[in-house]
Amino acid sequence: MKLLEKVRKFMYERYGIDDLYCFLFGICIFLCFLNIFMKNNIIGLLELIVFFYAFFRLFSKNGNARRKENRMYLNMKEKIKRPFEVIIKNRKDKEHIYKKCRKCKTILKFPLPAKRGMKIAKCPKCQNCISFYAFKYQKIEIIKDKKSIKI
Repeated sequence: MKLLEKVRKFMYERYGIDDLYCFLFGICIFLCFLNIFMKNNIIGLLELIVFFYAFFRLFSKNGNARRKENRMYLNMKEKIKRPFEVIIKNRKDKEHIYKKCRKCKTILKFPLPAKRGMKIAKCPKCQNCISFYAFKYQKIEIIKDKKSIKI
């Protein structure tokens, strides 16, 4: 119990674990496994640098700077994921087809058609024509910024 109390007291104003820390620790583990097979000093040095930077962030008392770094990491991660958003949604949801309007960049959700066929639908927001495989005209749902609006 005394050791737990000492650890709690030590970590009181420390920054702790966030998404960037988890990413850096994952890179460190990957580099460790890579170094086992390749036995390269540069990879070993890079592994140590990433490891110490991750733990520096973990034990840092400057929370504002660490939050700023984490926010920059999350923004960069979001920019990388954004082009693949429709593909990811189409893989996960087997009952709908997701298409992105080229004009207004709105993600449209179409119900999975009963028959195959090329259909053209208008975006409810900008009236741009979108062609997709569908079976019959049904309600279109707009999905943008994790909000869902039925039309």
